[in-house]
Amino acid sequence: MTVALPADRRRARRATIGLVVVGLLLLFGAANIHLVYVAVTSQPDCVAHLRPGDAGGQGAYQAAKSACSPGARP
Repeated sequence: MTVALPADRRRARRATIGLVVVGLLLLFGAANIHLVYVAVTSQPDCVAHLRPGDAGGQGAYQAAKSACSPGARP
């Protein structure tokens, strides 16, 4: 058996649930915008890798296009 709530209380409950849902959606959107911002604006440090023309062993990785200058080897 379900007890019917007064109209005022039902409206207040719907408004509260709606505000919580909107708040969670805003939080989710803000977090994703922040992740995209950090991914676009960050520049990772240079890492050790083979350069074109270096003698490398079997299974060694080489950067397709290095953003680091040859003098900045770690």
